[in-house]
Amino acid sequence: MVAEKSKEKKTLKSLTEQLKERLKDEESEIQEPVKPEEDISDKEIEEASEKIIKKDVEEKKSISKEKSKEETLIPLEDYIKCAVHLGTKVITPHMRKFVYKRRADGLAVINTIFIDEKLREAIDFMVKYETEHIYLCCKREAGWHATKEFELATGIRIFTKKYSPGITTNLELEDFFESELTIICDPWIDKNALNDTAKLKKPIISLCDTNNYTINVTKIIPCNNKSAKSIGCILYILAREYCKAKDKPFTAELEDFTGKLE
Repeated sequence: MVAEKSKEKKTLKSLTEQLKERLKDEESEIQEPVKPEEDISDKEIEEASEKIIKKDVEEKKSISKEKSKEETLIPLEDYIKCAVHLGTKVITPHMRKFVYKRRADGLAVINTIFIDEKLREAIDFMVKYETEHIYLCCKREAGWHATKEFELATGIRIFTKKYSPGITTNLELEDFFESELTIICDPWIDKNALNDTAKLKKPIISLCDTNNYTINVTKIIPCNNKSAKSIGCILYILAREYCKAKDKPFTAELEDFTGKLE
């Protein structure tokens, strides 16, 4: 009897330890494990984005042959010139499926086919909502210019330098407002907007780089979300297609959002 009880305790202990290990693994998966020294800074990404050369464009043209004859939302060359396909050195499990390869310098390369496909999905989802029911949050300085152009083109409310936590969840705040759809430029930098929207169980469209986790994101747009040109390119497409679907005039050019392209 004593031996059986001892064996039973060992079995229970073993099961408990397995459960703890499983929980530990799950917790580690959803944390932001990126250490600054392991990844690349926003400044370095911006510099790498400025060094896109003709060879990069030609290489991506060959990859595009995998896609059907369907036209991309903008010419493939423009995606490359804006460095929309450049990721970081870190690739999370959530973003791995969108990565085509690593460059010699360790930066991930996002498949432009997926960028275009996911953009289309996000646009189809976004046009279901009216202007007054959407807001865009971009706390990263590199995206401020494009965000303001987005507001001018669509009339959608934006937040750049500051987003006050609770502004959409706390009725007692003076600047409280209601919305049905949130667009963010980075799930980590714009986590206050992400968390508020998640509490309300409302949908979220997010630009996501290779080092991002996508918990609570409804529609992912895989892209470089650290470069001004890349953010500008994505917001230009979203604004143009939204205005087209809503029969709103849209006269802006890509360079109005991105700045001059080579």
